[in-house]
Amino acid sequence: MQQQVALYINGEWCQASDGRTADVVNPATAKVIGKVPLASQADLDRALAAAEAGFKVWRKTSAYDRSKLLRKAAQLLRERADDVARLITLEQGKPLAEGKLETLTSADVIDWFAEEGRRAYGRVIPARMEGVRQIVTSEPIGPVAGFSPWNFPVSQAVRKIGGALGAGCSIIIKPPEETPSSCVELIRVFHDAGLPPGVLNMVFGVPAEISSYLVPSPIIRKVSFTGSVPVGKHLGALSAQHMKRSTMELGGHAPLIVFEDADPAAAAGVAAAMKFRNAGQVCVSPSRFFIHEKVYDSFVGRFTDIVKSLKVGDGLEPGTQMGPLANSRRVDAMERLVGDAVERGAKIATGGNRIGNQGYFFEPTVLTDVPPDARLLHEEPFGPVAPMLRFTNFDEVMTEANSLPFGLAAYAFTRSAKTANAVADGFESGMVSINHAGLALPETPFGGIKDSGYGSEGGIEGLDAYLVTKFVSHLGT
Repeated sequence: MQQQVALYINGEWCQASDGRTADVVNPATAKVIGKVPLASQADLDRALAAAEAGFKVWRKTSAYDRSKLLRKAAQLLRERADDVARLITLEQGKPLAEGKLETLTSADVIDWFAEEGRRAYGRVIPARMEGVRQIVTSEPIGPVAGFSPWNFPVSQAVRKIGGALGAGCSIIIKPPEETPSSCVELIRVFHDAGLPPGVLNMVFGVPAEISSYLVPSPIIRKVSFTGSVPVGKHLGALSAQHMKRSTMELGGHAPLIVFEDADPAAAAGVAAAMKFRNAGQVCVSPSRFFIHEKVYDSFVGRFTDIVKSLKVGDGLEPGTQMGPLANSRRVDAMERLVGDAVERGAKIATGGNRIGNQGYFFEPTVLTDVPPDARLLHEEPFGPVAPMLRFTNFDEVMTEANSLPFGLAAYAFTRSAKTANAVADGFESGMVSINHAGLALPETPFGGIKDSGYGSEGGIEGLDAYLVTKFVSHLGT
């Protein structure tokens, strides 16, 4: 059974002031397992006041002391990883092993920002006039409004929380209402580590109500959002209207290219693992597979064999390799995309159907001979469907890979250093991984271009997003 879910405002756990709640559903059973409180405007006002007061305290706390507290929170999260992972699986659906990996990686993210926050260096610029000192410093931007998604409820929230706290900012985080319990436990580790009241606040609620109230508030100085392109564009415009700096990590439709000199069997193993992780509900999941005609049959054959062997089931059951989709909307979307592709001439190599009538399960699916006008090749699928496409030459495949307005992640497999360099330079994407799954480490930047957003989380860029530059010119007397 789900644990009690609450808002966290000014260092205290509380329910919504007007008593509003929403159901939380287990996607493996489609049964209600709990309630999540929906913050009222009065609750948001309290959170804003708390964040404003918390910022005044936290920005004056030394980077050394901030680091110690964050490191303590990271350790607590590791100690509680098994419990947090179970909550992730219960509410989001991914296999328990994936939930635990997400939790442990999130602790690494906190550690990264704990240390990087101690290295927010400035510089001295040589002056043109004797007696003048020109100094550049980095300062925390101020209270932050962060919005995180349901597919990685802990790791996406922690990138915003870790970056903000590491830089010396306070933050109001709005995690997903669909998967609240693991987020509650994430906030609890900071509370138990001794974070001062108001520095970190958490609210759930009707998303449009929360964003339309927090973003325009003069207290909020920075907005960070992870989610869909349409919502990201709306929040980006709202942030710009109020001159708020923002980071937007939006959707993707990642190309994966297998060149003729690649090992097709090895590439298929890596590609299948990337594609069906979290049932394909990953913004950087490969979703357009371009396979050179010389290795097409061997790659697709091996890939399909792997997919057929995947054990689909409740993420809490031992041996499950792919869990349910997060909600009924995702199942409906898979049926529409697969149906449209088949109607236009695509062939189903395996899968293609929802599973059973309990929970939100859909077969891991491979489609071949997918026509270029299929919706699947233009809309982010965000699910366990892999379309296979043939290509014959480099220029052709790069044109196709870059043809969409998305630009988050891109992948390639090749044994040629020349080809690897060419695709690294040629991909119109914020992130590129060649011959392995090399994205989303705490120390590396994570972000996209074009409609996939702007700004980065992770790496030194993830800290810089919460800092502003101040220049001081001082003439001694």
